[in-house]
Amino acid sequence: MFWSQRFEQFVATLSQGSSLPLALHLWNGERYAFSPEPTVTLTLPSQSSLMYFWQPSLHKLGEAYVEGHLHIDGPPHDIFKVGVELASRFLKPTKRLRQLRPALRHRREQDAEAIRYHYDVSNAFYRLWLDRNMVYSCAYFEDGEETLDEAQEKKLDHILRKIQLKPGETLLDIGCGWGALILRAARDYGAKATGITLSEQQFELTQQRIHAAGLQHRCKVLLCDYRDMEGRFDKITSVGMFEHVGLKNLPAYFGKIHSLLKEGGLVLNHGITSSDLDGGDTPYGSADFIDRYVFPHGELPHVSLAMREMAGAGLEVVDAESLRRHYAKTLTIWAERFEANADQVRAIAGEKRYRIWRLYLAGCAWAFRNDWVSIYQLLGCKAGGPEQNPLPMSRGYQYES
Repeated sequence: MFWSQRFEQFVATLSQGSSLPLALHLWNGERYAFSPEPTVTLTLPSQSSLMYFWQPSLHKLGEAYVEGHLHIDGPPHDIFKVGVELASRFLKPTKRLRQLRPALRHRREQDAEAIRYHYDVSNAFYRLWLDRNMVYSCAYFEDGEETLDEAQEKKLDHILRKIQLKPGETLLDIGCGWGALILRAARDYGAKATGITLSEQQFELTQQRIHAAGLQHRCKVLLCDYRDMEGRFDKITSVGMFEHVGLKNLPAYFGKIHSLLKEGGLVLNHGITSSDLDGGDTPYGSADFIDRYVFPHGELPHVSLAMREMAGAGLEVVDAESLRRHYAKTLTIWAERFEANADQVRAIAGEKRYRIWRLYLAGCAWAFRNDWVSIYQLLGCKAGGPEQNPLPMSRGYQYES
């Protein structure tokens, strides 16, 4: 009776507000529509589902869907738009401050387990919705009309041009994914490229791709934690990896990069950042959902903190570029491709993981589109003084073919 009364209040509140493209189907056959042509339908399979509509945060609604207490039909963008609208109408726009969380220690085994959980679903799973090179990071849409394949290859070149990679130079890619960047660096730029990853499935497929390309003499991949890496490199890249490092570990992370980089060497850190200077998470509980179901122990610094820690480690920040709009477009395409391959995704990963990733991709596209989070490429130089900086005076070189 309690939850039924609460639900009646919920329906009454929605009916009084502006039109929402939502229809609710209840287990007893009742139906409520909040616009003439709703694009999103939420089906409640039992009376117990009503509890999720009392203070409906994105975390609570996402949990209900993932655990089967709620069914959702509709385009991914519209689904998340409705979720945000529900949360904004019934919750105060508070944010969870990182300072209130228990400190994350990011031990090696804990980090390796989190990486395996996220990346070792199945190579076939990622192949269904990523580009042909399986680049799992923000693409670069130079004019906005590129296909996903084109935009991801332009991103690889954009990075390698920024660090001025030359034939014979040594490159370390920290968190190399399925090897697209090191393969391109070795094949097209003549570099001696090394990639490291904690994902066994990424490691195995990257090895296969290196051998298939005949690049064993200039390209290799290691199953290795960045903290255990040794050697000295002319250039270092880290793409979509430092989100896993942890805020307290940023000094050690950039310090390790500094120790691996030769004098006058360049590093490019490409990573997601918080848009909140005060250290708050994304609103309406979306960060809680991601932490529980998608990226355990992930933490996002504001770009100002990332730049400060780079400088503190002795790396001069010489260029910063926001790719927020590029990632919004990338994620929108991923979400569409994921939806188009829903049956195959379910067959490979199961219904629960399909639901998790369906919400995750659509939600991230929304977050980047609305500046809840951002992403920056930070170019740094290990220079003992201004004369040791090897870069041209102008950034025009970054856009030369």
